[in-house]
Amino acid sequence: MASQHGAQVLVASNRGPVSYARGDDGSLTAKRGGGGLVSGLSAIGPDAGAVWVCAALGDGDREAVRRSEGGHLPADDTGGQRVRMLDIAPDVFAAAYNGIANSVLWFVHHLLYETPLEPVFDAGFREQWRAYEAYNAAFADALAAEAAKGAAVLVQDYHLTLVPGMLRERRPDLRIGHFSHTPWAPPDYYRLLPDDVAAEVLRGVLGADRAAFLTRRWADAFIACCRDVLGAGAAGDGGSVTFEGHTTRIGVHGLGADADFLRQRSHEADVEERMAALREQIGGRGRRTIVRVDRTELSKNIVRGLLAYRLLLERRPEWRGEVVHVAFAYPSRQDLAVYRDYTERVQAVADEINAEFGREGWQPVALHVKDDFARSLAAYRLADVALVNPIRDGMNLVAKEVPVVSDDGCALVLSREAGAYEELGQDAITVNPYDVEDTARALHEALALPRDERAERTKRLAAAATALPPAQWFMAQLRALEG
Repeated sequence: MASQHGAQVLVASNRGPVSYARGDDGSLTAKRGGGGLVSGLSAIGPDAGAVWVCAALGDGDREAVRRSEGGHLPADDTGGQRVRMLDIAPDVFAAAYNGIANSVLWFVHHLLYETPLEPVFDAGFREQWRAYEAYNAAFADALAAEAAKGAAVLVQDYHLTLVPGMLRERRPDLRIGHFSHTPWAPPDYYRLLPDDVAAEVLRGVLGADRAAFLTRRWADAFIACCRDVLGAGAAGDGGSVTFEGHTTRIGVHGLGADADFLRQRSHEADVEERMAALREQIGGRGRRTIVRVDRTELSKNIVRGLLAYRLLLERRPEWRGEVVHVAFAYPSRQDLAVYRDYTERVQAVADEINAEFGREGWQPVALHVKDDFARSLAAYRLADVALVNPIRDGMNLVAKEVPVVSDDGCALVLSREAGAYEELGQDAITVNPYDVEDTARALHEALALPRDERAERTKRLAAAATALPPAQWFMAQLRALEG
């Protein structure tokens, strides 16, 4: 049923633009987030009357939903945006988010399973899958209630793959888009999923009028899965998929870095303070830096990056005392045991390298685990080499941000399995992320790159990296859906 005063533009995502912390006295403090969707909604302006539907992620969020009686959150908290937060039962949310989205779909699309032992799709999985269906249905219900007739709805990511199909059943008048921020698995790997689940995810996304991806490679993998799993038809140019009489257009929008924001933010006082502290930690005049900035996400490949750096120091003793690996590994998903173990492994390997090669006045690895955006920007500015070596990544914005912010030019060592490779590969030093020897060789090449060539490459990288900044990326999807 269409809302009489409903929104003409809606966004749905697991995480919303605001989160709440509850104080000991019961008070709620709102914290606004950033990112591409926030920039995008700002770009369409307040007159569009957009609504953002998201999930309550914690107790503070749930209390805020209760206080707003399930309606829109207070505008003072959201920067004037209309936000509807869904209080999905905590056990259903946990099973859908941790059990399916982050432990199954994420693992499939990033090719992370240790296949001799996992996955095991048993009765416990089926229970979690039902929760994922219920979680998606809650979003579909809310969007159906909030949308004006013929509204445009942009559904985001692997958490909400079933929403387009469910929403089409409820509101066939809507124009529905789905955007995948992750890679998409090739058919042979995708078919690790139980056959009915593999089909249900694809049917869900194909409920959209338009399904969009960060790179052509991920779009083509999705089309291949639709062919192999569903027997769907696809246009020869990869521009659409037709299934059961409905055609879904396929789009590619390579999210870029926000140059204006990054350049301004990276020269504020707190960043200058962090730069001074990092310079002191690096020590030594003229000492070079290899910088990485990641969450301790399994796909980011931090351990192999450290092993490659260790090999560089072993094989190229001339770099001992001359280079510091500044590694920011911010803990992620610590409620999952496999992520806790991985975070501990990162720390252990860094400690081993420092014990083996460190000497007075030189610590080879400067590992930081406390998330600090200002410090990340300081490291971007100081980097001689940026190491971005994911096993697989939908895009990887760090690869795009470092060249934009770098003070003196930065060589980029880039995995060919990052989505960013499609746009940046020509001016990066590319590596096979599994090949530690190849990565060590690339680090040496990057450190030895003449300064003028490094500066030229950085200019070209920065231009490619900012071709589609967040607001334009969002608007391109909206225009394509409405066109």
